[in-house]
Amino acid sequence: MNREIAQAADELAAAMAGLDLAGRIALVERRVPGRLVFTTSLGIEDQALTHALAMGKSRTEIVTLDTGRLFPETYDVWAETESAYGIRIRAYAPEREAEERFVREEGINGFRHSVAARQACCGFRKVEPLGRALAGAAVWFTGLRAGQSANRAETPLAEADEARGLIKVNPLADWTRADVDAFVRDNFIPYNVLHDRGFPSIGCAPCTRAVRVGEPERAGRWWWEQESKKECGLHVHTPEADVRPGQEAAAFETTNLKTPEMAR
Repeated sequence: MNREIAQAADELAAAMAGLDLAGRIALVERRVPGRLVFTTSLGIEDQALTHALAMGKSRTEIVTLDTGRLFPETYDVWAETESAYGIRIRAYAPEREAEERFVREEGINGFRHSVAARQACCGFRKVEPLGRALAGAAVWFTGLRAGQSANRAETPLAEADEARGLIKVNPLADWTRADVDAFVRDNFIPYNVLHDRGFPSIGCAPCTRAVRVGEPERAGRWWWEQESKKECGLHVHTPEADVRPGQEAAAFETTNLKTPEMAR
């Protein structure tokens, strides 16, 4: 079965290469029967993909992982997106008992105590809900781009996710950030205002800061950890390094970053 999935993914990737975003989505939906799921973080790449799915009256389900620790601005763009496209984005939340146990044992911000604790927090807030969201799915659409980080530099348009037994489709894999910004601007797509405040990548509020000039797009995610393979576990990468002495997160971190707003 895994060999069949890998072959189908390779064929999809090759066929998608010469198509625009709408064409890529239509190709996948035409070729792959069964349940198709797009997990949106409501970041700018995912907003571009949501727009394409909604405008194309796609059969792909749009879902999100509501970790309970998102920025207020993220909830705002969630509501704005539903209103703009006349859709509902289904939420998958952490299991109550897992959340209560973690907070009881580690503290409300206990994920900063160690990489293992942070992985555990990501585990019940994101990875486990993702498993429920993708149960029975044949395709998982994501907004991953190769240019987001060194760890994602080899992101293909489509790949086999052997662990989940599905095809993972990354239709924006070969887009630049400038491509995404232009697409959002030209199509008047709602986006998170934090992107105008130095947040190119937005996750949970306690684990995301604005990036500094010259830093990679995802430098503001779990910034107190080593750079090596900083991921939450959704995309099958695991942080390997411990927190460096003196790099523990402060309770509050301020910056004087000022970034030009994206022109609509």
